[in-house]
Amino acid sequence: MSFISVDAASDFSYQNLPYGVFSTSENPRHRIGVAIGDQILDLSVIRSLFVGPVMYKHQDVFDRSTLNAFMALGYEAWSEARRTLQTLLSASESTLRDDVSLRSRAFVHQSAAMMHLPADVGDYTDFYSSRDHATNVGIMFRGKENALMPNWLRLPVGYHGRASSLVVSGTSIRRPCGQMRPDQTKPPVFGPSKQLDIELEMAFFVGGGNPLGEPIPINKAHEHIFGMVLMNDWSARDIQAWEYVPLGPFLGKNFGTTISPWVVPMEALLPFAESNPIQDPEPLPYLQHQDAYTFNINLFVSLKGQDMTEAVNICRSNFKNPESFGSMLELSWRGSKSIDVGGGKTRTFLKDGDEVVITGYCQADGYRVGFGLCKGTILSALNG
Repeated sequence: MSFISVDAASDFSYQNLPYGVFSTSENPRHRIGVAIGDQILDLSVIRSLFVGPVMYKHQDVFDRSTLNAFMALGYEAWSEARRTLQTLLSASESTLRDDVSLRSRAFVHQSAAMMHLPADVGDYTDFYSSRDHATNVGIMFRGKENALMPNWLRLPVGYHGRASSLVVSGTSIRRPCGQMRPDQTKPPVFGPSKQLDIELEMAFFVGGGNPLGEPIPINKAHEHIFGMVLMNDWSARDIQAWEYVPLGPFLGKNFGTTISPWVVPMEALLPFAESNPIQDPEPLPYLQHQDAYTFNINLFVSLKGQDMTEAVNICRSNFKNPESFGSMLELSWRGSKSIDVGGGKTRTFLKDGDEVVITGYCQADGYRVGFGLCKGTILSALNG
């Protein structure tokens, strides 16, 4: 255990130790930290304590303003750095525990910190990986007979998203305007989206890249996955429905994607790994692996409107088996059903002023490994 007191219900246990980028009003420089309890350990202050065989040559990565340089070092560096942190924060280790001056400089209360994107993201891939979600959306957009396209069960279906509108939790999201065709018997119209939606997702940060043209074999993939965050891939369903054929989402998706600020290392999640689901048909050999890499992560989505006194949970799910609906498109079945948000109020899609919060954690005996908040509030559209 750690000399830092951590509540059993805290997302940021000694067993977690997620990485993030923060600043304070006293020191506006962006710097890398690790969350434990209600504290942040500033790694720029203690970088000289990383003296392992890999990290002693790369202590400077913890003086950077993003995690990119650290993630680029690869799996051995990540693992060694985590062991060092576990030792330094241990109740039996005196280096930090008993040095009052160092502790005063190295720890920042989370309430005094402003969180930032943990990395400079040059590109990201949005995978269409939930069978339940893909089936539901396919039924709504194409009918039951064509819900899943023929390739869906055979390969990872995905497209490259845009990184320029990736934002950290707490950033407001502007309702987009775009072209829609609500009446199929009439020409399309332009205006603010009337079907603004959420998507409950999780994202992986990857590092330790590969030379161009040299694929990473699947049995080495885990060595390139740094950690996970919560993600809300906001979606304008009416814009999406009109534009997505033939090349997929564009303006219906590119106005904002929110992620939680703390990147939970994969090593922290491994105790919660479970056997992978049986795939039928069996994937081609290059996609097969036997490692348990499905995680028991409890997931929740809450909504609080301007006219509501408290937030209401509208979705409970789990990363290992996402059978629950993870979007308002599904919860309202494309607007044909009302979603009860209490107090006699309902939603089909998001209203201006709605605040959406995604949370998630793994639960063990006496501690959690959690992700913090993935939060955003809808602003009204700008007239175009």
